[in-house]
Amino acid sequence: MTETTYMQTNPELKPAGEGLSRSPEFRLAMDALAGLRADLLDDAFAYRPLPPRNKPGRIAWVLPRRLRHYAVWTPHALVGAAGLLAMFVSFADNDGNSGRALVMTVFSLGPILLTLVRPAGAFWFSLVSIPIVAALGPSYSGDWPWRPASFVAHLVVLTVVAARTRPRTAAWMWVLTVAYGMAADASHDALYDGYYFVSNLVPFLFVSALSLLVVTVLLVRRAAEQEVTAQQTVTAHERSKRTLLEERTTIARELHDVVAHHMSVVAIQAEAAPYRVENPPEELAKAFATIRENAVAALTELRRVLGVVRAEDYEAPDAPQPTLADLDGLLTNVRDAGLAVDKVVTGAVRELPQGVELSAYRIVQEALSNTLRHAPGASARVEIGYVLGGLGLRVVNGPAAEVSFVKQTPTEGAGQGLTGMRERVAMLNGAMTTVPAADGGYEVTVFLPVASTTGEDGEGA
Repeated sequence: MTETTYMQTNPELKPAGEGLSRSPEFRLAMDALAGLRADLLDDAFAYRPLPPRNKPGRIAWVLPRRLRHYAVWTPHALVGAAGLLAMFVSFADNDGNSGRALVMTVFSLGPILLTLVRPAGAFWFSLVSIPIVAALGPSYSGDWPWRPASFVAHLVVLTVVAARTRPRTAAWMWVLTVAYGMAADASHDALYDGYYFVSNLVPFLFVSALSLLVVTVLLVRRAAEQEVTAQQTVTAHERSKRTLLEERTTIARELHDVVAHHMSVVAIQAEAAPYRVENPPEELAKAFATIRENAVAALTELRRVLGVVRAEDYEAPDAPQPTLADLDGLLTNVRDAGLAVDKVVTGAVRELPQGVELSAYRIVQEALSNTLRHAPGASARVEIGYVLGGLGLRVVNGPAAEVSFVKQTPTEGAGQGLTGMRERVAMLNGAMTTVPAADGGYEVTVFLPVASTTGEDGEGA
């Protein structure tokens, strides 16, 4: 015989209301109340003036030419016209009692005008004004709870505020209006039992719902059009980028096919040329070696540039970019090509930003290349000045030699070298001047600003 023991455990008691607070219905109700608070309660009377339109609408074409520029204030004019209508209805509803009609005008015209500066506050003002206008109206009238003036005023306020806010705000205003109308009808039945009155709650709710529906549809359509326009703009931008990338790829391919082929031929022939001559002079062998080195360097630079051109987004090349520390190699190269060049450095030499270093190197390189092309046999001087505010460059060359034993082919060019230098200087917000020298040479002066950093003392500048 087996004895089995059953142990009963009491379920853990949960705090009252915890299950309700976790239910989807409760969270939905809390979200709805948060939306009501955000739309109509928080900063209800914040100052939000209605701005004029960006451009005159279609109504501008029916106006005289001298009045067309005022068409941007059309929304304000429509709101003012609706306010005048409410004011006329107030006077018509009082049979000549101007004092009472004037007071009713304040509570019917005021909310409409308030929509121009404080839309949410205008709704609450209009809702509070409805019973006041009803109490001020003639006692023999049976319209309830909206008097004719408040009927027009509240309908205009709902429409304007809905147009100035968003669909959720329009829904909340209509729900609160329904709640007020039902409460007003119930209170009238309780206080005036047996008194005849005509409730205009249903007609008002129908007209206001129709008006808010039209406004909401227009708002949704306008938002959809704006979204479509934004998507079309993005699509056009992406299409333009793709077209540009394809064009750049085509140019890179053609550039590689043309330039790389010829530079490779130059490098190969320069390497083989000394072996075609028996006992070549040392100067000739050195010249061919320099030609080959320049061709190989040009091919390396070409492949690096083509890699950037083919890339969709610019990225820094993997190979290190030349800096001012590599300037001695450049000067040695141009000396081997027959250009006598000196370098003078002033100021405290320091490491500069990569963009400044690269631009300075390229500017000196292009200036010396121009000297080789346009002033054969001339001498050049490169001056580099490290100053507190940046870097100064000065490349000056003398006049071309009158007698030259090397046959020179005139190369006028298209001025792309100077244009490239100016673009580099402009990119760094620098300054550049190019002027003929007094002795017949040419001078290039450049200043590249460098932002000062903490700890930079500027000694020697």
